[in-house]
Amino acid sequence: MPTRPLTARRRRWLIARGLLRALVTAVVMVALYYVLPLDRRSDAAVFVVLVVGIVLLAGMIAWQARAIVRSDYPGIRAVQALASTTPLFLLLFASTYFVLSLDDAATFTEPLTRSDSIYFTVTIFTTVGFGDISAKAETTRLVVTAQMLLDLVVLGLGIQVILGAVKQGKANTDTET
Repeated sequence: MPTRPLTARRRRWLIARGLLRALVTAVVMVALYYVLPLDRRSDAAVFVVLVVGIVLLAGMIAWQARAIVRSDYPGIRAVQALASTTPLFLLLFASTYFVLSLDDAATFTEPLTRSDSIYFTVTIFTTVGFGDISAKAETTRLVVTAQMLLDLVVLGLGIQVILGAVKQGKANTDTET
């Protein structure tokens, strides 16, 4: 049961606080992306880190869904969850593309900087596909294909899980009042 009624002012405060928390989380993740020594990894380690990262992301989504269900304000908590999990997903792939490009500059149509890798990852995620950067090597094409398929899973199943958690959380909140 909510401890205080959800007035318009309180709702705005909760949304602002949640988005600020998500923004800080995203900024920290991006800062780590730019400062971590990604150039000292082998290809095998990159794929292991990517797989472990995706498993951790799935665990994070499950934890977030549980937190949404238990929240007094599940809709607001869901916004926070999406705002913190999406950057992690994108940065996992950006890191992978950056390391693959460092290992072999011919992997893509041009060598990728960290910023180029984020740009490429977001281009794939949004299905815009400008075509200015593309994967040339077979292994990289497979990684890009995996990202495209996981994009569909994240967008389809991930959002469905979060929306289901919001519905469940609202139902729990309604039965408690």
